Amino acid sequence: MLYIGVDLGTSACKFLLVDEQGTVLNTISKEYPIYFPQPGWSEQAPQDWWTACTEGVPQLLQGFDSNSVKGIGIGGQMHGLVALDETDMVLRPAILWNDGRTAKQVTYLNETVGRAVLSDCTANIAFAGFTAPKLLWMKENEPELFAKINKIMLPKDYLLYCLTGVHATDYSDASGMLLLDVEHKCWSQKMLEICGIEQAQLPALFESYEKVGNLIPSVAEQLGLSQEVVVCAGAGDNAAAAVGTGTVGDGHCNISLGTSGTIFISAKGFGVDSTNGLHAFAHADGAWHLMGCMLSAASCNKWWQDDIIGTKDYKGEEAKISLDKLGKNHVYFLPYLMGERSPINDTNARAAFIGMTMDSTRADMTQAMLEGVAFAIRDSFEVAKTLGIDIARSNICGGGSKSAIWKTILANVLGIPLDTVKTAEGPGYGAAMLAMVACGVFATVQEASDALVKVVDTLQPNPEISALYDTRYKQFKQIYPACKNLFPNLL
Repeated sequence: MLYIGVDLGTSACKFLLVDEQGTVLNTISKEYPIYFPQPGWSEQAPQDWWTACTEGVPQLLQGFDSNSVKGIGIGGQMHGLVALDETDMVLRPAILWNDGRTAKQVTYLNETVGRAVLSDCTANIAFAGFTAPKLLWMKENEPELFAKINKIMLPKDYLLYCLTGVHATDYSDASGMLLLDVEHKCWSQKMLEICGIEQAQLPALFESYEKVGNLIPSVAEQLGLSQEVVVCAGAGDNAAAAVGTGTVGDGHCNISLGTSGTIFISAKGFGVDSTNGLHAFAHADGAWHLMGCMLSAASCNKWWQDDIIGTKDYKGEEAKISLDKLGKNHVYFLPYLMGERSPINDTNARAAFIGMTMDSTRADMTQAMLEGVAFAIRDSFEVAKTLGIDIARSNICGGGSKSAIWKTILANVLGIPLDTVKTAEGPGYGAAMLAMVACGVFATVQEASDALVKVVDTLQPNPEISALYDTRYKQFKQIYPACKNLFPNLL
């Protein structure tokens, strides 16, 4: 039997065809645009996601027996606000996870409503990317559209609806809305009142591995699939990626170097970071996790190479970074191109290079950009350490993990081994695994992980380089506080 895993990303939707042994038989990727109508804003058209699906799935199945497909799972970009009217038509472009327009609403939630109230209701505080601040922004700035909202969806859940006709979400994705009581896995009535919405406007809640429904007959025909195909609830992209890398159960870690960068720590029990610097979310395996998220990771590399130095030869640029320069670079980079989430929670934060001299080179700048992302990920590691969490090693996935020099930098900045698994497709692979559980191939997500996920490579840190990076990190830590009060005046 075959299973389709969908990774609804920010720049593209990727489709994987996987058999029951976990072998990826085919992949297809469909790109779509991101719109930036104002500085710091980020939007997409949900119809573009569905078009990618209707084009991508038939192409994925070319040369394969489509009747063998038994299940579909979706891992998707989190937090985005998809608002539907009473006819299930999209009311406005989706406001994405990396959109920074909600500074006023975040301040209201954190300062007026209060961090303690938010944390008590949802286990989290407000961040600009979360869905609840977007609803408040829409209520204030687009009241006529806000009044027409019949259903509030997340990006992957819009695809779920298009496939099954069911308004549904899963606990991992819903955790990032600031509307879910994460500990008790139910909608927070207090937060609904604060945002001025009713529970009827929210989708039904499922575990990630549970069946939501089967394909709508007309959709099945359009995709070339059987109407009996099972569609599971799926998961937020980071939870799906964690499943795909075997980061399930208690005390395991995964780092994702995608458009955003995340540190994901799985846990059997519910727990909250007292500073709320890390997110406390439900996990796709039915338990919980802590997560730190930086808004610009691999997107920093794309911005620097594509837009600033004007090249597509990423490997060529990275080859100019000599190993003897690791831990010795005097140039630093703050990776806050879209503001920042974990752990500083500052929508006004901006990117900056600092420390250049007349002998600074293009390679130094590229190295500083890669190191800046690694240092920002370490910021979340440092918060985890304050909770007594000992992260001895981590999996790594995402497009940035394909860079050997970037992995080397990250392993040494963190001072831990980084494991690469056989199938590095992250969210899409994890989504396919969730579909297998929904179809009964495996009894649990843990069982699926044990059977299908294998480590094939480990990158060990160099103690001498790690010691150098400890010094550099302490210097990096001083830059943002020194610049913080300047950023609002630069907008």
